[in-house]
Amino acid sequence: MSEGQRPIFDAHLDLGWSAVSFNRDLTQSINNIRNGEEGLTDELSRGKNTVSFPEMRKGGVKMCLATLLARGGPDQPKRSACKRTDLDSLTPSIAYAQAHAQLAYYRLMEQEGCMRMITSSEELSAFWASEKLNSGPLGFILSMEGADPITSPSQVEYWWNQGLRAVGPAHYGRGQYAYGTQVEGTLSPSCYELLREFEQLGMILDVTHLCDISFYQALDSFHGPVLASHHNCRALVPGDRQLSDAQIRLITQRDAVIGMALDAWMLYPGWVRGKTSPTVVGLSAVADHIDHICQLTGSALHVALGSDLDGGFGTEQTPHDLQTIADLQKLSGILNERGYSADAIDGIFFKNWLRFFENALPLKTVRDSGERKALRTHGAALGMEHIAPAVL
Repeated sequence: MSEGQRPIFDAHLDLGWSAVSFNRDLTQSINNIRNGEEGLTDELSRGKNTVSFPEMRKGGVKMCLATLLARGGPDQPKRSACKRTDLDSLTPSIAYAQAHAQLAYYRLMEQEGCMRMITSSEELSAFWASEKLNSGPLGFILSMEGADPITSPSQVEYWWNQGLRAVGPAHYGRGQYAYGTQVEGTLSPSCYELLREFEQLGMILDVTHLCDISFYQALDSFHGPVLASHHNCRALVPGDRQLSDAQIRLITQRDAVIGMALDAWMLYPGWVRGKTSPTVVGLSAVADHIDHICQLTGSALHVALGSDLDGGFGTEQTPHDLQTIADLQKLSGILNERGYSADAIDGIFFKNWLRFFENALPLKTVRDSGERKALRTHGAALGMEHIAPAVL
């Protein structure tokens, strides 16, 4: 590890989507990937990517939530501004297939020693204690951004057995379970069934992207562990993609952690995609959102990183002082200059997510319902009786 470098736990990276849909070899250097995209014009982010496995090691990124991202709800084929042919499917069954392509990528990366899936708090503790920074596999917890690939609530256990541990019910627009960013509406009847399955198995609910109505309905009906993997603050940058102060208070009262996103339009009011220059915003804006959550909640225990880097954008839409994911390390100096203690900065970089997942994941790798029942005391043993049923 470089002198002064902190390990990083990043709670949102679309690695599978970047590899499968953008045709990127993440084992290559950033420069090699950029050079290979020279002349491509299908995406604004071509040749401007920020994430690869070597660059993550260079920047001290030791763990992440790696996503499965595919949409297949009732409105997906007729989207307008947010429609993407590499995301939007006619049916959930096709989204199911797309998600499995990304899952296959992660499994191959595991076989090749580039990644290691973490499914329990026992595995998390062992991985964090044993693996060195800047070498070895990237630890990851499998998450799903938008639940459309889960074709019915009865399929949740299947996905759990594939290693899935966190799910956000919606992405952009209306999915089959909930309404997400840019629209407004209620949870579908099947979403309530989905959330009951989550509770029974111990799946973590990611509230990211839920529209306000769906957000509050989900929290009212779900009593397991909750996180916001990549969200910023509506008070600083208005818009339904951000969390309001009331939402921040509500989820942090349930021990949630909120990951700060590095997408520039979430950091700069009035950002126009494809037009606004990254020169208008720097990493200090991320610290502004961190400050806001810390002031609102009275501590630095509920804020961390969920960068979303290369989540459909590149350096054309990141802070001007971030050229690769390794530049997340610059936040350490920015926070230090603002008076954050070393312990608080450690919390924001990795400790807060470690604490959250050590409590929210099952104690051991769970293979069947009998084992889940045997582990029901895990939450109580950690002094977290109020979430014990969901940590199975």
